[in-house]
Amino acid sequence: MHITTKALVLRGVDYRESDRILTLFTQEQGKLTVSARGCRKKGSAIAAGCQLLAWSEMVLYDYQGRWAVKEASTERLFQGIRDDIGRLALGCYFAEAAELLAVEGEENSELLSLILNSLHALDRMQEKPLSLVKAAFEWKAMALAGYEPLIDGGRVSGEGVSLSLSTPALAALDHILHGDPKRLFSFRLKREDLTQLADAAEAYVYTQLERGFSTLDYYKSLSI
Repeated sequence: MHITTKALVLRGVDYRESDRILTLFTQEQGKLTVSARGCRKKGSAIAAGCQLLAWSEMVLYDYQGRWAVKEASTERLFQGIRDDIGRLALGCYFAEAAELLAVEGEENSELLSLILNSLHALDRMQEKPLSLVKAAFEWKAMALAGYEPLIDGGRVSGEGVSLSLSTPALAALDHILHGDPKRLFSFRLKREDLTQLADAAEAYVYTQLERGFSTLDYYKSLSI
């Protein structure tokens, strides 16, 4: 049995001498765990498409009860992210969060679109502050995962958390949650308002998911 799908590589774990286990975010079947046999061999035809954060068209086949990569044709590597350690660290955080929020075998086009749009912003919209892209991703991801915050007066709240935000920050949050997804990052804030929005987003993610992320810790260690 074979399937052809476009997929984003969210995670890769090396095993054996030349293989890798991949976590993919596919268009049709959501999150899938697959094996990429021989992808670490020199000259492997699937190596490029099996890189972390690569967006590729893949042919998968059933190999001993698990999906395996037969072909991988790279469509986008987000090179602008790979060329900058801060953007790469943030992209890896987006991937780790998406891996947690996606459900194995369940299509989730909205979350897939969100991470692809966020990676595009990191790659091509380099005039946007990283904190703006990060905050927009976090708030929207939480909403798509069923943790949409309540905006009431000058506060934003969810299970076990209530945070005060300035009027401009609240307006930006409303745009993120309810605006056109294609214009997710099309807002501007003064430094102090953006700091409020970004700090609140990170706190909200932590309290709703009750866990941290190693990729986020690394990103913050860069002091960007």
